[in-house]
Amino acid sequence: MEVFEAILSRRSVREFTGEPVSQEHLNAILEAGRWAPSGLNNQPWKFKVVSSGEMKKELAECSTCGDIIKTAPLSIAVFLDGGEGYDRTKDVQSIGACIQNMLLAAHSLGLGAVWLGEILNKRVQAEKALGAPAGCELMAVVCVGHPLDKKRSSSRKALKDVVLG
Repeated sequence: MEVFEAILSRRSVREFTGEPVSQEHLNAILEAGRWAPSGLNNQPWKFKVVSSGEMKKELAECSTCGDIIKTAPLSIAVFLDGGEGYDRTKDVQSIGACIQNMLLAAHSLGLGAVWLGEILNKRVQAEKALGAPAGCELMAVVCVGHPLDKKRSSSRKALKDVVLG
């Protein structure tokens, strides 16, 4: 899939078939995140993969989107590793690029994914459920799986409405 095609055709997927995600695909998604740009190449991210068990249940309880976490074959918690940071704004921007890379990689593999930021409303509870190491701050959870076959659409503001003159 060409990059521009992937950018324009990717959609947030919140409903999954339940079919497991292969280790090969999971590794590819994590690799895509790992190769995101970061200031001074500090790579301030850490990942925690959750696919089953009590941790998945506890994580789902931390979000109004808990049903997505429960039904996704896997969730990837993305953390900002404070020990690797040098400028919070740049580091958080790098985490955003990391997550976007992961979403595009999942899409290019025929998988669906969604970026859950709402879980940050219960960040402390979610970090506890995930057993987050000291110094690691939850930035988002990315749920991944094989998408249910349904039409998804989206729209964007016109270019003239977002480019300052």
